[in-house]
Amino acid sequence: MAVITVWKPVENAGVTYPEGFVGASVRAGLKSAGEDLALIVSDSAATVAGVFTTNFVQAACVRWSRRVVRRGTARALLVNAGNANACNGERGEADNRTLAEWVSRHLRLAPDAVLTASTGIIGHPLPMDRMERGIAAAVAALDRNEQTDPGIARAIMTTDTRPKLYAVHVDSDQWVAPIRIGGCCKGAGMIAPNMATMLAFLSTDARLPADLLQRALERAVSRSFHCVTVDGDTSTNDMCLLLASGMGQGEISREGPGFEDFVEALTRVSVVLAREIARDGEGATKLVEVTVHNALTYEGAHRIAKTIAESPLVKTALFGNDPNWGRLLMAAGRAGVPFDPERVTARIGEQVVFQHGSGVPFDRQMAHTYLQRPEVTLLLDLNAGEESATVWTCDYSYDYIRINAEYST
Repeated sequence: MAVITVWKPVENAGVTYPEGFVGASVRAGLKSAGEDLALIVSDSAATVAGVFTTNFVQAACVRWSRRVVRRGTARALLVNAGNANACNGERGEADNRTLAEWVSRHLRLAPDAVLTASTGIIGHPLPMDRMERGIAAAVAALDRNEQTDPGIARAIMTTDTRPKLYAVHVDSDQWVAPIRIGGCCKGAGMIAPNMATMLAFLSTDARLPADLLQRALERAVSRSFHCVTVDGDTSTNDMCLLLASGMGQGEISREGPGFEDFVEALTRVSVVLAREIARDGEGATKLVEVTVHNALTYEGAHRIAKTIAESPLVKTALFGNDPNWGRLLMAAGRAGVPFDPERVTARIGEQVVFQHGSGVPFDRQMAHTYLQRPEVTLLLDLNAGEESATVWTCDYSYDYIRINAEYST
């Protein structure tokens, strides 16, 4: 079992908080306002891991960064918002390659040491003149004495209403020294991680080989970014990248208790960021936590929780603060996971609303009032096994329709 002995969140810190990283954010003119281009640089060759969208339609940055991750090391990450550079054919591939080359020339690196990520509208070529000026400005703005993390988190936003960043100083009784972990992410719509409908960038100053780092990231993602959904759609540009600079004193060279503690810490950081994506869902009025307890398998529990979390009928009822527990059972029953309804207990908050195959008396007004909170919980206990899973989502409001109806116009 992981034993974390120190956990200190750091205010306004994110992906450049660990030793060995520096970053900058600038306005390149890709979005209508604000910063829209970010650059993160490692002082030395960092080991890198990545998890990418499973959508068959993939942006140029996904294919490029996947190849960089296969090499196992990287030195820089360029991110732009406002333009996904997806579905642009050979031009999109060439433009992405050019971005990596421009960064590499400024920083005197090999192009294949540069990761790229883009987010925004699909099918529009990148304005390369603006990108070239933006990259030069970002390189000039690199300054480890400035607090750059909030700006980086803002620069990668699209329909997000707030930046999402988190960093911790963490220690374990299995490590020789404390380590730092930081990260930022963006995502508010087109969210149904499979891998993850979003961009997320994590970093640490621990030293880990690339294969071990990849296993750690996959495990952390499976319990965090894979467990957040807004609308059930998987994007073309999604990726989660993890860079380990090795510039701190912590080293994890093999699987064992120390590695398990690292996975636990990385998962906890990722869960904080994943919850913020659900909280900031397009038009959302509340963060919703859906938990399925006592299932036969984790996979089954996760599938049921995710089906409930993505149900439009459940999500609209939540917006209306309607304790319509029938929609929970309906969604659970169509998840394709066998269970016995006679053994199920359902709760809205602390109130039991369904048990032994039928609804039970409960205070509907109290449940209605509870659902008006900014954070609410829904729980289904299957009473069939020992596995549990939690998925985070949000409600569907009128604004979700408006935002997505007007997205490209």
